[in-house]
Amino acid sequence: MTQQIHGTVADGFEAVREEFAAFVAGELSDYEGQLCAYVHGRKVVDLWAGDGNDAESLYGVFSSTKGAAHLVVALLVQDGTLELDRKVTYYWPEFGTEGKAALTLRELVSHRAGLIGLDAGFSEDELADDRAIAERLADQRPFWRPGTAFGYHAFVIGALTGEVVRRATGHTLQEIYEERVRAPYGLDFFLGLPEALESRFRSVQPMAPTAKQQAFLDATPSGPHTLASIAFNTHVPEPGDLVGHANSRTVRAKGPASAGGVAAARGLAGMYAAAISEVAGRPPLLKPDTVAEVGQVHSVGYDLVTRAHRAFGLGFQATGEAWYLFLGAGAFGHAGAGGSQAFADPRSGLAYGYTRRRMAFPGGAAPENERLVKAVHTAALTTS
Repeated sequence: MTQQIHGTVADGFEAVREEFAAFVAGELSDYEGQLCAYVHGRKVVDLWAGDGNDAESLYGVFSSTKGAAHLVVALLVQDGTLELDRKVTYYWPEFGTEGKAALTLRELVSHRAGLIGLDAGFSEDELADDRAIAERLADQRPFWRPGTAFGYHAFVIGALTGEVVRRATGHTLQEIYEERVRAPYGLDFFLGLPEALESRFRSVQPMAPTAKQQAFLDATPSGPHTLASIAFNTHVPEPGDLVGHANSRTVRAKGPASAGGVAAARGLAGMYAAAISEVAGRPPLLKPDTVAEVGQVHSVGYDLVTRAHRAFGLGFQATGEAWYLFLGAGAFGHAGAGGSQAFADPRSGLAYGYTRRRMAFPGGAAPENERLVKAVHTAALTTS
């Protein structure tokens, strides 16, 4: 049975609705997802599909959380509270052990610290607690010489940068995000979901790979002592799983800044719209120079953890480099393991958010994002 597509699009964005409907028609019958986009601060796409889902449903967005975390860092850099080229030890003296003393904040946020995890791994309780992660990593020897290469700090980058924020301001990253970003705009994007909103959360569903996809997964396991297994904490005796991480009330309540966020597509897109555009009479959160700096590529090439070509700006993925055929240079954002995607493209004024309930194969930004982003971007250019 063909799923009904709910929501609205602005004039000129009808093709986006058609593309979303075409994609949903090819998905499993239990598909749930949301798509939202702004152009120059105006909401132009607000769509969703799936039984039991609506525009206010909330989903675990995994590493899309990193975008919110590093928007806080960008704001503090813009304020002058943080300086990118200061050593991390200026803010966090205990960090300087095991060859990490020369590392700068700029290198830390661009995944160059080599501090992707612990030799012994983290417990599930520790992965829900940024303070616990940071305290244990302060004494960890890096897995490569800091500053010489980069690799995805999957579960820890938000805790590391969050500890710098806490030392510099006396407040947690989550507290600053709530005060300066989420609450003023009423965003459905939480780093710490209140108990009162739990009824809106839609639990993450595990991936449902085809036989061919499962064969690929079975043929490409990660060994127990690789950089990838350490970064994703699968080298511990009883590793948890990503689905369980997002579905943990403890994780949702604490909102760890690497992968513990909860959002609707409206919240994802709204945050990036607020970052680069005037929204509801409020000026952009980020000034043009800050926008240019966070979107500037700082790490590009072979990622030592994911063993793939990746590109990062300052805490954000360099989204414009990933979709270079159509997004503008300097676009920045972050995808999540469940399939979520969110970014800002300052050159077109586009802010984009996508969520889905069932984890997509093979992880990271769901493949449908490419066709959806292209449709939204094409309409944005045509109508502007």
